[in-house]
Amino acid sequence: MVAARRSPVLFETMEGIVPNGIKLRDVSRWRHLIGVIACGLLGLQLMWAGSSAAQTATESDRGHTLVIGHVSENPKKLYQRLKPMATYTIAKMDDVGIRRCEVLIAKDNRQMISYLRQGRVDWVTDTPFSAILYEEKAGAEILLKKWKKGVGEYHTVLFCRRESAIQTLHDLVGRTIALEDPGSTSAYLVPAALLLREGLQLALLASPRERPPADMVGYAFSQQEINTSTWVYRGLADAGAFSNLDWRNDDHSFQTHRQAFRIFHRSKAIPRAIELVRGDLDPAIKSRLKAILLAAPADPDAAAALKAYQKTTKFEALDAADLAGLAEIRALTQIVQRAME
Repeated sequence: MVAARRSPVLFETMEGIVPNGIKLRDVSRWRHLIGVIACGLLGLQLMWAGSSAAQTATESDRGHTLVIGHVSENPKKLYQRLKPMATYTIAKMDDVGIRRCEVLIAKDNRQMISYLRQGRVDWVTDTPFSAILYEEKAGAEILLKKWKKGVGEYHTVLFCRRESAIQTLHDLVGRTIALEDPGSTSAYLVPAALLLREGLQLALLASPRERPPADMVGYAFSQQEINTSTWVYRGLADAGAFSNLDWRNDDHSFQTHRQAFRIFHRSKAIPRAIELVRGDLDPAIKSRLKAILLAAPADPDAAAALKAYQKTTKFEALDAADLAGLAEIRALTQIVQRAME
Protein backbone atom coordinates (compact mmCIF):
# COMPACT_ATOMS: atom_id res chain seq x y z
CA MET A 1 0.00 0.00 0.00
CA VAL A 2 1.37 3.35 -0.95
CA ALA A 3 1.55 6.15 1.58
CA ALA A 4 -0.65 8.83 0.02
CA ARG A 5 -4.38 8.39 -0.43
CA ARG A 6 -6.39 10.10 -3.12
CA SER A 7 -9.67 9.45 -4.88
CA PRO A 8 -9.22 6.36 -7.07
CA VAL A 9 -8.62 7.49 -10.65
CA LEU A 10 -6.96 5.66 -13.51
CA PHE A 11 -5.11 7.88 -15.93
CA GLU A 12 -5.06 5.72 -19.04
CA THR A 13 -2.24 6.11 -21.53
CA MET A 14 -1.16 4.55 -24.76
CA GLU A 15 0.15 1.41 -23.10
CA GLY A 16 -1.45 1.10 -19.73
CA ILE A 17 -2.56 2.66 -16.50
CA VAL A 18 -1.01 5.01 -14.02
CA PRO A 19 -1.92 4.72 -10.33
CA ASN A 20 -2.66 8.03 -8.68
CA GLY A 21 -2.20 6.52 -5.23
CA ILE A 22 1.59 6.65 -5.43
CA LYS A 23 2.98 9.14 -2.97
CA LEU A 24 4.36 12.34 -4.46
CA ARG A 25 6.79 14.73 -2.89
CA ASP A 26 5.17 17.73 -4.49
CA VAL A 27 1.47 17.88 -5.38
CA SER A 28 2.03 20.69 -7.88
CA ARG A 29 4.49 18.51 -9.77
CA TRP A 30 1.93 15.72 -9.88
CA ARG A 31 -0.68 18.06 -11.30
CA HIS A 32 1.80 19.15 -13.94
CA LEU A 33 2.55 15.53 -14.79
CA ILE A 34 -1.11 14.71 -15.16
CA GLY A 35 -1.51 17.72 -17.42
CA VAL A 36 1.24 16.37 -19.64
CA ILE A 37 -0.29 12.89 -19.69
CA ALA A 38 -3.79 14.14 -20.32
CA CYS A 39 -2.94 16.45 -23.19
CA GLY A 40 -2.65 15.03 -26.68
CA LEU A 41 -4.54 14.70 -29.85
CA LEU A 42 -8.26 14.02 -29.78
CA GLY A 43 -9.36 10.68 -31.18
CA LEU A 44 -9.22 10.71 -34.96
CA GLN A 45 -11.17 8.38 -37.16
CA LEU A 46 -9.49 7.54 -40.46
CA MET A 47 -11.45 5.46 -42.90
CA TRP A 48 -11.30 4.14 -46.40
CA ALA A 49 -13.39 1.97 -48.72
CA GLY A 50 -11.62 0.20 -51.60
CA SER A 51 -9.73 2.72 -53.70
CA SER A 52 -12.18 5.54 -53.06
CA ALA A 53 -11.54 8.45 -50.70
CA ALA A 54 -12.15 7.95 -46.97
CA GLN A 55 -15.79 8.21 -46.01
CA THR A 56 -18.08 7.41 -43.11
CA ALA A 57 -19.89 4.11 -43.28
CA THR A 58 -23.66 4.19 -43.08
CA GLU A 59 -25.56 2.01 -40.64
CA SER A 60 -26.35 -0.44 -43.44
CA ASP A 61 -22.64 -0.69 -44.27
CA ARG A 62 -21.62 -1.55 -40.70
CA GLY A 63 -22.43 -5.25 -41.03
CA HIS A 64 -20.08 -5.46 -44.01
CA THR A 65 -17.29 -3.42 -42.40
CA LEU A 66 -14.38 -4.61 -40.29
CA VAL A 67 -13.07 -1.88 -37.97
CA ILE A 68 -9.50 -2.14 -36.72
CA GLY A 69 -8.52 0.08 -33.81
CA HIS A 70 -5.51 1.16 -31.81
CA VAL A 71 -4.53 3.83 -29.30
CA SER A 72 -2.13 6.52 -30.43
CA GLU A 73 -1.26 10.19 -30.13
CA ASN A 74 0.03 10.11 -33.71
CA PRO A 75 -2.97 9.12 -35.88
CA LYS A 76 -1.27 9.78 -39.22
CA LYS A 77 1.66 7.51 -38.44
CA LEU A 78 -0.59 4.80 -37.04
CA TYR A 79 -2.90 4.94 -40.07
CA GLN A 80 0.04 4.16 -42.33
CA ARG A 81 0.89 1.21 -40.10
CA LEU A 82 -2.59 -0.29 -39.98
CA LYS A 83 -3.98 0.42 -43.46
CA PRO A 84 -1.89 -2.14 -45.42
CA MET A 85 -2.72 -4.96 -43.00
CA ALA A 86 -6.41 -4.12 -42.98
CA THR A 87 -6.51 -3.88 -46.78
CA TYR A 88 -4.81 -7.26 -47.10
CA THR A 89 -7.20 -8.86 -44.61
CA ILE A 90 -10.53 -7.67 -46.00
CA ALA A 91 -9.56 -8.83 -49.48
CA LYS A 92 -9.97 -12.38 -48.12
CA MET A 93 -13.24 -11.90 -46.20
CA ASP A 94 -15.86 -11.28 -48.87
CA ASP A 95 -17.42 -14.72 -48.32
CA VAL A 96 -18.19 -13.80 -44.68
CA GLY A 97 -19.76 -10.52 -45.73
CA ILE A 98 -16.83 -8.17 -45.12
CA ARG A 99 -16.21 -5.85 -48.06
CA ARG A 100 -14.71 -2.73 -46.49
CA CYS A 101 -12.59 -1.67 -43.56
CA GLU A 102 -12.19 1.33 -41.30
CA VAL A 103 -9.43 2.44 -38.97
CA LEU A 104 -10.60 3.95 -35.71
CA ILE A 105 -7.91 5.54 -33.56
CA ALA A 106 -8.55 6.20 -29.87
CA LYS A 107 -6.71 8.84 -27.88
CA ASP A 108 -6.36 6.57 -24.82
CA ASN A 109 -7.41 3.25 -23.34
CA ARG A 110 -10.58 4.69 -21.83
CA GLN A 111 -11.82 5.74 -25.25
CA MET A 112 -10.90 2.37 -26.77
CA ILE A 113 -12.87 0.60 -24.03
CA SER A 114 -15.84 2.78 -24.93
CA TYR A 115 -15.48 1.93 -28.62
CA LEU A 116 -15.37 -1.80 -27.84
CA ARG A 117 -18.41 -1.60 -25.58
CA GLN A 118 -20.35 0.26 -28.27
CA GLY A 119 -19.36 -2.24 -30.94
CA ARG A 120 -17.54 0.46 -32.92
CA VAL A 121 -14.27 -1.50 -33.03
CA ASP A 122 -13.96 -5.16 -34.08
CA TRP A 123 -10.22 -5.83 -33.99
CA VAL A 124 -7.51 -4.30 -31.81
CA THR A 125 -3.74 -4.76 -31.66
CA ASP A 126 -2.07 -3.63 -28.44
CA THR A 127 0.25 -4.40 -25.55
CA PRO A 128 -0.49 -7.14 -23.00
CA PHE A 129 -1.42 -4.65 -20.25
CA SER A 130 -3.91 -2.90 -22.50
CA ALA A 131 -5.21 -6.25 -23.73
CA ILE A 132 -6.00 -7.31 -20.17
CA LEU A 133 -7.71 -3.98 -19.58
CA TYR A 134 -9.89 -4.38 -22.70
CA GLU A 135 -10.69 -7.94 -21.70
CA GLU A 136 -11.77 -6.99 -18.18
CA LYS A 137 -13.47 -3.65 -18.90
CA ALA A 138 -14.98 -4.21 -22.34
CA GLY A 139 -15.37 -7.97 -22.70
CA ALA A 140 -12.82 -8.18 -25.51
CA GLU A 141 -11.47 -11.60 -26.46
CA ILE A 142 -7.77 -12.30 -26.86
CA LEU A 143 -7.30 -13.86 -30.29
CA LEU A 144 -3.60 -14.36 -31.02
CA LYS A 145 -0.08 -13.40 -30.01
CA LYS A 146 1.77 -11.15 -32.44
CA TRP A 147 5.50 -11.41 -33.00
CA LYS A 148 6.22 -7.68 -33.10
CA LYS A 149 9.56 -6.88 -34.74
CA GLY A 150 10.30 -10.59 -34.77
CA VAL A 151 9.88 -11.00 -31.00
CA GLY A 152 7.19 -13.10 -29.37
CA GLU A 153 7.81 -12.27 -25.72
CA TYR A 154 9.95 -10.03 -23.56
CA HIS A 155 10.58 -9.17 -19.93
CA THR A 156 11.75 -6.31 -17.73
CA VAL A 157 15.27 -6.09 -16.37
CA LEU A 158 16.25 -3.98 -13.37
CA PHE A 159 19.93 -3.05 -13.32
CA CYS A 160 22.52 -1.06 -11.41
CA ARG A 161 26.24 -0.37 -11.58
CA ARG A 162 28.44 -3.39 -10.88
CA GLU A 163 29.93 -1.85 -7.74
CA SER A 164 26.51 -1.00 -6.29
CA ALA A 165 25.37 -2.65 -3.06
CA ILE A 166 21.93 -3.32 -4.58
CA GLN A 167 21.17 -7.03 -4.71
CA THR A 168 17.37 -7.22 -4.34
CA LEU A 169 14.29 -5.06 -4.86
CA HIS A 170 14.27 -4.22 -1.15
CA ASP A 171 17.72 -2.69 -1.49
CA LEU A 172 16.10 0.11 -3.50
CA VAL A 173 14.53 1.60 -0.36
CA GLY A 174 16.00 5.06 0.15
CA ARG A 175 17.39 4.97 -3.39
CA THR A 176 16.20 6.12 -6.83
CA ILE A 177 15.26 4.11 -9.91
CA ALA A 178 15.00 5.60 -13.41
CA LEU A 179 11.84 4.65 -15.33
CA GLU A 180 10.94 5.73 -18.85
CA ASP A 181 7.44 7.27 -18.77
CA PRO A 182 3.93 6.52 -17.45
CA GLY A 183 2.90 4.85 -20.71
CA SER A 184 5.59 2.19 -20.81
CA THR A 185 4.71 -1.40 -19.99
CA SER A 186 8.21 -2.78 -19.46
CA ALA A 187 9.85 0.43 -18.20
CA TYR A 188 7.19 1.65 -15.78
CA LEU A 189 4.15 -0.52 -15.14
CA VAL A 190 5.97 -3.81 -14.62
CA PRO A 191 8.77 -2.50 -12.37
CA ALA A 192 6.35 -0.31 -10.39
CA ALA A 193 4.04 -3.27 -9.80
CA LEU A 194 6.96 -5.53 -8.83
CA LEU A 195 8.04 -3.03 -6.20
CA LEU A 196 4.49 -2.59 -4.89
CA ARG A 197 4.09 -6.38 -4.68
CA GLU A 198 7.09 -6.46 -2.34
CA GLY A 199 5.26 -4.03 -0.06
CA LEU A 200 7.52 -1.13 -0.97
CA GLN A 201 6.27 2.46 -1.12
CA LEU A 202 7.02 4.66 -4.12
CA ALA A 203 7.73 8.38 -4.32
CA LEU A 204 7.68 10.27 -7.61
CA LEU A 205 10.64 12.64 -7.90
CA ALA A 206 10.93 15.73 -10.09
CA SER A 207 14.44 14.68 -11.16
CA PRO A 208 16.97 11.97 -10.30
CA ARG A 209 18.90 14.54 -8.27
CA GLU A 210 16.08 14.73 -5.73
CA ARG A 211 16.37 12.16 -2.97
CA PRO A 212 13.42 10.08 -1.77
CA PRO A 213 12.32 9.64 1.84
CA ALA A 214 14.50 7.11 3.63
CA ASP A 215 11.69 4.55 3.83
CA MET A 216 10.55 4.79 0.20
CA VAL A 217 11.78 3.98 -3.31
CA GLY A 218 12.12 7.12 -5.39
CA TYR A 219 11.52 7.04 -9.12
CA ALA A 220 12.02 9.65 -11.82
CA PHE A 221 10.94 9.61 -15.46
CA SER A 222 13.79 9.67 -17.98
CA GLN A 223 11.49 9.87 -21.07
CA GLN A 224 13.90 7.75 -23.17
CA GLU A 225 15.65 4.43 -22.68
CA ILE A 226 19.07 5.92 -23.40
CA ASN A 227 18.46 8.50 -20.67
CA THR A 228 17.67 5.71 -18.22
CA SER A 229 20.94 3.99 -19.08
CA THR A 230 22.91 7.24 -18.92
CA TRP A 231 21.48 8.26 -15.54
CA VAL A 232 22.55 4.96 -14.00
CA TYR A 233 25.94 5.05 -15.70
CA ARG A 234 26.65 8.55 -14.38
CA GLY A 235 25.32 7.79 -10.91
CA LEU A 236 22.34 10.14 -11.17
CA ALA A 237 20.05 7.19 -10.45
CA ASP A 238 20.91 4.12 -8.40
CA ALA A 239 19.08 1.74 -10.73
CA GLY A 240 17.11 1.62 -13.95
CA ALA A 241 14.50 -0.58 -15.61
CA PHE A 242 13.47 -1.35 -19.16
CA SER A 243 12.94 -4.40 -21.36
CA ASN A 244 15.54 -7.03 -22.18
CA LEU A 245 15.17 -5.87 -25.79
CA ASP A 246 16.28 -2.37 -24.81
CA TRP A 247 19.13 -3.89 -22.79
CA ARG A 248 20.51 -5.44 -25.98
CA ASN A 249 19.84 -2.40 -28.16
CA ASP A 250 22.95 -0.23 -28.56
CA ASP A 251 20.74 2.79 -29.26
CA HIS A 252 19.09 2.36 -25.86
CA SER A 253 21.98 1.06 -23.80
CA PHE A 254 25.52 1.66 -25.02
CA GLN A 255 27.87 -1.30 -24.82
CA THR A 256 30.15 0.69 -22.54
CA HIS A 257 27.16 1.21 -20.24
CA ARG A 258 26.21 -2.46 -20.18
CA GLN A 259 29.77 -3.42 -19.31
CA ALA A 260 29.48 -1.22 -16.22
CA PHE A 261 26.08 -2.65 -15.22
CA ARG A 262 24.68 -5.84 -13.76
CA ILE A 263 21.08 -7.05 -13.75
CA PHE A 264 19.78 -7.70 -10.24
CA HIS A 265 16.18 -8.63 -11.06
CA ARG A 266 14.17 -9.93 -14.02
CA SER A 267 10.41 -10.07 -14.38
CA LYS A 268 8.57 -13.04 -15.82
CA ALA A 269 8.28 -13.14 -19.60
CA ILE A 270 5.12 -11.70 -21.14
CA PRO A 271 3.81 -11.73 -24.74
CA ARG A 272 5.20 -8.88 -26.83
CA ALA A 273 1.87 -7.91 -28.44
CA ILE A 274 -1.69 -9.17 -28.56
CA GLU A 275 -4.46 -9.25 -31.19
CA LEU A 276 -7.99 -8.96 -29.76
CA VAL A 277 -11.55 -8.87 -31.06
CA ARG A 278 -14.70 -7.55 -29.44
CA GLY A 279 -16.48 -10.28 -27.52
CA ASP A 280 -19.69 -10.24 -29.56
CA LEU A 281 -18.06 -10.25 -33.00
CA ASP A 282 -19.73 -12.65 -35.45
CA PRO A 283 -18.04 -16.06 -34.89
CA ALA A 284 -17.65 -16.59 -38.64
CA ILE A 285 -15.82 -13.27 -39.01
CA LYS A 286 -13.68 -13.96 -35.95
CA SER A 287 -12.74 -17.40 -37.22
CA ARG A 288 -11.85 -16.10 -40.69
CA LEU A 289 -9.76 -13.23 -39.28
CA LYS A 290 -7.84 -15.66 -37.10
CA ALA A 291 -7.18 -18.00 -40.02
CA ILE A 292 -6.01 -15.13 -42.26
CA LEU A 293 -3.58 -13.83 -39.65
CA LEU A 294 -2.14 -17.27 -38.92
CA ALA A 295 -1.55 -17.90 -42.63
CA ALA A 296 -0.28 -14.41 -43.53
CA PRO A 297 3.46 -14.95 -42.83
CA ALA A 298 3.55 -17.71 -45.46
CA ASP A 299 1.78 -15.58 -48.07
CA PRO A 300 4.14 -13.48 -50.25
CA ASP A 301 1.30 -11.02 -50.86
CA ALA A 302 1.26 -10.20 -47.13
CA ALA A 303 4.94 -9.24 -46.87
CA ALA A 304 4.48 -5.48 -47.23
CA ALA A 305 1.47 -5.43 -44.92
CA LEU A 306 3.29 -7.39 -42.21
CA LYS A 307 6.30 -5.10 -42.44
CA ALA A 308 4.11 -2.03 -41.97
CA TYR A 309 2.30 -3.80 -39.12
CA GLN A 310 5.21 -3.25 -36.71
CA LYS A 311 7.47 -5.64 -38.67
CA THR A 312 5.34 -8.62 -37.67
CA THR A 313 6.93 -11.96 -38.49
CA LYS A 314 4.09 -14.22 -37.40
CA PHE A 315 0.94 -14.71 -35.37
CA GLU A 316 0.32 -17.72 -33.20
CA ALA A 317 -2.08 -19.15 -30.66
CA LEU A 318 -1.14 -18.50 -27.05
CA ASP A 319 0.61 -21.45 -25.40
CA ALA A 320 0.89 -22.33 -21.72
CA ALA A 321 3.82 -19.96 -21.21
CA ASP A 322 1.90 -17.11 -22.82
CA LEU A 323 -1.12 -17.76 -20.63
CA ALA A 324 1.14 -17.76 -17.57
CA GLY A 325 2.56 -14.42 -18.72
CA LEU A 326 -0.93 -12.96 -19.06
CA ALA A 327 -1.81 -14.30 -15.61
CA GLU A 328 1.23 -12.43 -14.27
CA ILE A 329 0.03 -9.26 -15.96
CA ARG A 330 -3.42 -9.63 -14.39
CA ALA A 331 -1.80 -10.03 -11.00
CA LEU A 332 0.41 -6.97 -11.50
CA THR A 333 -2.56 -4.93 -12.69
CA GLN A 334 -4.48 -5.83 -9.56
CA ILE A 335 -1.53 -4.78 -7.43
CA VAL A 336 -1.45 -1.36 -9.08
CA GLN A 337 -5.21 -0.99 -8.68
CA ARG A 338 -5.08 -1.96 -5.01
CA ALA A 339 -2.40 0.68 -4.49
CA MET A 340 -5.08 3.25 -5.29
CA GLU A 341 -7.55 2.06 -2.68
